[in-house]
Amino acid sequence: MPQRENPTGTMDDVDTVTLAVLTASRLLVAVSARSLAEVEERVTLPQFRMLVVLATRGVSKLVTLADLLQVAPSTAMRMVDRLIAAGLAERHLNPANRRETLLQLTEEGRRTVEDVTARRRAEIATIVERLTPTQRLALMEALAAFNEAGGEPLVSTLDDAEPYPLGWAADRSVTRDT
Repeated sequence: MPQRENPTGTMDDVDTVTLAVLTASRLLVAVSARSLAEVEERVTLPQFRMLVVLATRGVSKLVTLADLLQVAPSTAMRMVDRLIAAGLAERHLNPANRRETLLQLTEEGRRTVEDVTARRRAEIATIVERLTPTQRLALMEALAAFNEAGGEPLVSTLDDAEPYPLGWAADRSVTRDT
């Protein structure tokens, strides 16, 4: 079992912390799945990820979407085709380069992202409300440190202009203090 000394001089059990994070991630995956339940007949989780990217980045090229989602362009194209068939996205030629296809959300696609995100936020808020103020502060501090260690950008407010951090971008770099 890997153990490391923490700032207070005591030893941390990395495996115990890892198990706690895995348990929390299982809870968050369940919350995510429940938030998608109302649209799951029309949108799979990978397709929803693409909707989130389009909601965050706006009009995008297929190759950009594939890169951000870390999938092959052919896989991204199949996802796009399904989203277009569901009325959640649309494609059009790039006026600056007629060989490129640009993709964007439809209004229904934007509403889908907003609705799923609102359901997820509401369920997480219900869980957070069960914590004491002291536990909430400790959780915020722990999650901020965890996100920073993982290289995940923080959302500054609930009304942030980009409320859907990607979390799976291939080009982000993780820095560690040594």
